[in-house]
Amino acid sequence: MAIAKAERLMNLALCLLGARRPLTKRELRASIEAYVEAFGSGTASHPGEAATGSEESFSRMFERDKDDLRELGLVIDTVENLDGETAYVARRDSNRLPPITLDAAEATALGLAARVWQQARLAAAASGALQKLHAAGGMPGVAVPEQGGERQLSTLEPHIPAREAAFEPLMLACRDRRPVVFDYRKSNAAHSERRQVEPWTLECWRGHWYLAGWDRERQAERVFRLSRITGPVRSRAAAFTAPVPDQVTVRETVERWAGEGATGTARIRLRAGAGYPLRARALHTRELGDGWDELEIPYGHGLDAWLVEFGPDVVVLEPAELRADVIDRLRAVAEG
Repeated sequence: MAIAKAERLMNLALCLLGARRPLTKRELRASIEAYVEAFGSGTASHPGEAATGSEESFSRMFERDKDDLRELGLVIDTVENLDGETAYVARRDSNRLPPITLDAAEATALGLAARVWQQARLAAAASGALQKLHAAGGMPGVAVPEQGGERQLSTLEPHIPAREAAFEPLMLACRDRRPVVFDYRKSNAAHSERRQVEPWTLECWRGHWYLAGWDRERQAERVFRLSRITGPVRSRAAAFTAPVPDQVTVRETVERWAGEGATGTARIRLRAGAGYPLRARALHTRELGDGWDELEIPYGHGLDAWLVEFGPDVVVLEPAELRADVIDRLRAVAEG
């Protein structure tokens, strides 16, 4: 089974860092499992022999791997050994990080970011990284997630879930600037439709994750709620066609499309004992009796889509355009 590139790069880096002397390409090829698996150990080759196709392929891969490690920050020196051959070494003193010390706010941010990964494949790596920082004395007293549980170092902390299957592939696509394709079901639609998106960033808002990006078919920026993505997310090897705005603009876009940018107020009837997120935003609340309350809440773009999610527990009283939008969404769902 082929060894993943990340593992191959890690093994090459460890080999260069752990060697007591500079190593030639021939020695590295025989020492790293991924190279042996792909090209053989190369023990039959000697300096001066004609290069075979396998050796040429190995040389190209090795040069790419070496360039990738240097781009990641590893300092690799090229030297000449006692036999006059080109050799490589990554000296520890050139690749040692300075002591890491975080203040309380920085440590809390790292802890919160690690918690996002507790429901993803990098949970163990995130927990291990925080534990090492804490053991080294660089972390103030914050909660450190642990695989299979959690060691509490504070009494109160935020929690951001990331349960959607689309979270990890979209996070990677945002990082690598790779377009994605996925099926998406709007709140007022019974069926999903294919979307081609250039992903900008992921934002968590009111406990839900949103993707902000450029919709290629609509030629406009759009925001997608991850829980409405159906099926797998597939990335595409292509360049972005639209400029990526700065982080503040993207955050504002997410909040605006999700209904945060209120421009007025709306009046709704809400069933007693239901709709606690709406109650938390209410400007005024009045009991109506018969199991209903009347609420005045901020009204902005996206509120109609949010109210639809509460189904029969919400009745819009005013404004008229909001009531009409909610009715249109409910009718579209009912008609399929």
